[in-house]
Amino acid sequence: MIAEIKLGLCNPPEPIYLFVNQGEVDGESFVWYKFNINQDKKMPVTQRALTGYLSELRLTTKEFKGKDNLKLDIVVSADELYVVRTGIETNFAKSFLLAASLVQDFSKPLIIVANAGDENTVFCNLYDAATKTKIYREWSRDLDWATIIRDIQSLLGATSNSIPETPLTPPKLSLVPQSVHPQDLRVKNIRTLLDYPLDLVREWLQFQDVDRPSLLDISQINELIKTMCLAWAAGKCDHPNHAESLYQKQVLDAVVSGADELTAINAWMQQLQAVKTGAV
Repeated sequence: MIAEIKLGLCNPPEPIYLFVNQGEVDGESFVWYKFNINQDKKMPVTQRALTGYLSELRLTTKEFKGKDNLKLDIVVSADELYVVRTGIETNFAKSFLLAASLVQDFSKPLIIVANAGDENTVFCNLYDAATKTKIYREWSRDLDWATIIRDIQSLLGATSNSIPETPLTPPKLSLVPQSVHPQDLRVKNIRTLLDYPLDLVREWLQFQDVDRPSLLDISQINELIKTMCLAWAAGKCDHPNHAESLYQKQVLDAVVSGADELTAINAWMQQLQAVKTGAV
């Protein structure tokens, strides 16, 4: 069945973002909110529950105060397309993932509930929308969150085509689960190790007419990493060519021999710092 298309004035078909946080605006308490970028203003959402079809689960890196923060985006198809965004390490994210890991059929609607906890924390409860039954899984210290996320994404990918086109679900949505590309993660980890400015990486990528490393070929990504490393090494040794020759030996050659790249770069950095201080 094709969803009914309403003609006339309407809002642009863009996702509605719900940000999870406990707070108060103008005397009005909330556990999640919308955000007006133009007015730099939080808009409390009084309803604590969202009913719809879980269509996608993705990890998104967002910059905050000069640092990268990993967010969990919970994409829900309902009367509109909603994205519930929360930090990957938050109680809300973990309680949602625990419950969602028990769901085997994502072609059925769910109710996502935001509940206030102590000290500004927010937890998530998940319900079967048809039976109103709470979906609950016991907490354990031995949980592998990365595996839980991948398992949910895998199920979503398998069931997305079977989600019915009803008035609750906009037709022809792209429901392919997304995760961080290995090459994007590679550049991010090395940039963080070097404390290399994110703006300079973006500028370098713009010169290549791309917005992320994974759109480059591997030789270009290697060149970006070398550029970041040698920029960090500038001024750390008396002979300009010494840092580059040491990079070739301790990083590039070591990686070819099977060494972990991040470990090799860290060792190279320590070697240069030791040379600078006269320790070697």
